[in-house]
Amino acid sequence: MSDRSESGQTSVWGRVAEDGTVFVRTASGERAVGSWRAGSPGEGLAHFQRRYDDLSAEVVLLERRLTLSGVDPAGIAGSARRLLDSLDSAAVVGDLDALRVRLETVLASTQERRTVLAAERAERTARIAAAKEELVAEAERLGRSSEWKTTGERFRTLAEEFRAVGSLDKRTDSALWRRITAAREEFTRRRTAHFAALDTQRARSRERKEAIIAEAEALVDSTDWAGTTARYRALLAGWKAAGRAAKDVDDALWNRFREVQDVFFSRRNAANAERDAELRDNQVQKEKLLAEATALDPADTERSLRRLRELQDRWDEIGRVPRESAGTLERQMAAIGDKLREAADARWAQRSIAASPFVTRLRESVAKLEAKLARAQAAGHTKEIAETEAALATQRAWLAQAEN
Repeated sequence: MSDRSESGQTSVWGRVAEDGTVFVRTASGERAVGSWRAGSPGEGLAHFQRRYDDLSAEVVLLERRLTLSGVDPAGIAGSARRLLDSLDSAAVVGDLDALRVRLETVLASTQERRTVLAAERAERTARIAAAKEELVAEAERLGRSSEWKTTGERFRTLAEEFRAVGSLDKRTDSALWRRITAAREEFTRRRTAHFAALDTQRARSRERKEAIIAEAEALVDSTDWAGTTARYRALLAGWKAAGRAAKDVDDALWNRFREVQDVFFSRRNAANAERDAELRDNQVQKEKLLAEATALDPADTERSLRRLRELQDRWDEIGRVPRESAGTLERQMAAIGDKLREAADARWAQRSIAASPFVTRLRESVAKLEAKLARAQAAGHTKEIAETEAALATQRAWLAQAEN
């Protein structure tokens, strides 16, 4: 409020002249702000002082707005500049110089606030730009991904994050968004091509597997157990190499193929069980023959070999035994035959040596030398003894070598 005088005609900040002209006092001097003839000079001065109070109240409002957060300092600065420019012509009486200082302070404060806000906006813009660049870089990496499900879901959330992170200027935002869109379109194109190729591959897999099932069904009644089993293994390998059809189709096809195999292998297993029972009976019979062969006397070679041939004929007539036992049984029977033949060969060799003329002459020579040595020893002929012993040793060595 201004300082009013008792008379109401003059005050510290203005006065009313006798002709009714109202003046305001400033540091640069007085200036007329209006005239008053509607009442007393005091009433006129009070009228213009109230108008000053209204102007001061506007300044107070601006000062208070500066203390509030989130208020646009540009709006405050505009209002302060308008009031400041109006002071030179304001029709008021009061301390205009003080208002000018306060308004200039408001303008300086708004400039400081605008500087701070500009720095904050720059920091926010840089942060948003960095976040969006990171999202764009991720999108461009995802554009080359083959993780179709997770990448498709990520593209949806990525678009939401791009909008939620904040806005840049329209040109920059549009350029960044176009890069995300291009990456998503590249991913969509690759995914579409992938699933188109997958559909083609699945159709081919279905055709190949249906052909495999048809062949398996044609073999299901076969009794060529080994050959058909090998063919079923080959069909299974072909099944695995055929790739997968659509899951529900592939599962149904596999169930059909497995059922066909189960029918064949159940028949084969039943036949094998029957055969195995027969083979086990054959094994029991061969083990009995083996026991008889083991009891044959190697000393009685002719009789034992004759009996062995009879046992071997019966062995061959019995037929096959379980695979895990066949080798052992055959080796044991062969060992018995070898043993008997070796004994027979030894006896034959002994008889051959005994009938040899050379061996006979050596034995006669040894007997003569032994008789000669006995006579020489009886007569005490030392020289003859030595000569006869040397000759006898030589003859005995030859005889031993010939008999062996």
